[in-house]
Amino acid sequence: MADGALSHLRVLDLSRVLAGPWAGQTLADLGAEVIKIERPGSGDDTRGWGPPYLKDGGGHDTREAAYYLAANRGKQSVAIDITTEDGQALVRELAAGSDILIENYKVGALERYGLGYEALRAINPRLIYCSITGFGQDGPLAPLPGYDFIIQAMGGLMSITGERDDLPGGGPQKLGIAFADLMTGMYATVAILAALAHRERSGAGQYIDMALLDVQVASMANMNLNYLTSSRVPTRHGNAHANIVPYQVFPAADAPFVIAAGNDGQFARLCAVVARPELAADPRFATNAGRVRNRDTLVPLLEDLFRQRPAQHWIDALGAAGVPSGPINDIAQALDHPQVRHRGLRIELPHPQAGRVPLVASPIKFSATPVQYRRPPPLLGEHTREILTGRLKRSESDIAALHQKGIIG
Repeated sequence: MADGALSHLRVLDLSRVLAGPWAGQTLADLGAEVIKIERPGSGDDTRGWGPPYLKDGGGHDTREAAYYLAANRGKQSVAIDITTEDGQALVRELAAGSDILIENYKVGALERYGLGYEALRAINPRLIYCSITGFGQDGPLAPLPGYDFIIQAMGGLMSITGERDDLPGGGPQKLGIAFADLMTGMYATVAILAALAHRERSGAGQYIDMALLDVQVASMANMNLNYLTSSRVPTRHGNAHANIVPYQVFPAADAPFVIAAGNDGQFARLCAVVARPELAADPRFATNAGRVRNRDTLVPLLEDLFRQRPAQHWIDALGAAGVPSGPINDIAQALDHPQVRHRGLRIELPHPQAGRVPLVASPIKFSATPVQYRRPPPLLGEHTREILTGRLKRSESDIAALHQKGIIG
């Protein structure tokens, strides 16, 4: 099998929780060697963010929380106390031989340890150094920690997520996943790859300043422009779409399902399926703009029609007519869906404590450099000795002394 697209690169991952680790895991999936630096004894915060935890062969909980497993595949764990001078020296040595460094410490924290960008650039001018914080490296909120939940609230996402205030369960809602963290991880990956492309031409690395709040605000996409072009603040529409109708959840006789009729032709075919072709000719509903303006009239009419048959009946009939629709699956149903299984999104890797660890594959598909899964999420400090002896040429006596002092784990 061909090497991964980034198999020539080494990443030093000093991040924890989700945004930085997600970027590091993506680079590992693409073939990069990723060395994760963790605190001896405790490691990444998410190792303890359970239950659930991975089970060992006897059905007992290990120390590996499911949250941690989700974002650390493909890495090697090296436990180093970077608050010590000896620990800082080890990290500097690793940085000198790395292409990329990812960190998400508070602004200025790594500078105090001699591990900031300027200090490391002096020993490795080709280093691409990516900092991820809640609010960025400057501005009035720069010193504050940033958590995804806070960022979803501050960045506008919760203001458009959830039912209207006048409906049951109305009010702002966060997403069920850490959206700002995940999007920041993906934007960070894009930025790192762009910096690599620049380095190929210039020979020089650079500094990348990623902020969760910046990413959250930018990710509001069409909602931002809805406001900027109209001066009207977008509101919550529940499971409906602000700009397209019908594009929402509908109740069937047995279960809710989703319709996403994205154009006038699809709407006309939907009307034929429900035996109400006259709705497509109605001036109020003939165009999407009209349907948006008259959604409060149209949607109740469609709801009454869809309640007459089971959800699968409508999904089959709409699918045959070329109208996008689908069931609302839970995660178990989604992972067991024939299309998901066919695409290979469920994988397992060998694990030293559990025998096997279930994981979800990268969605990236290459024709020439396929994604490879070489390592399971590592145990805390699993590769400390291997990296220090092989990469940094430390002797066994040196390692024993560092371990005794608590500098490594």
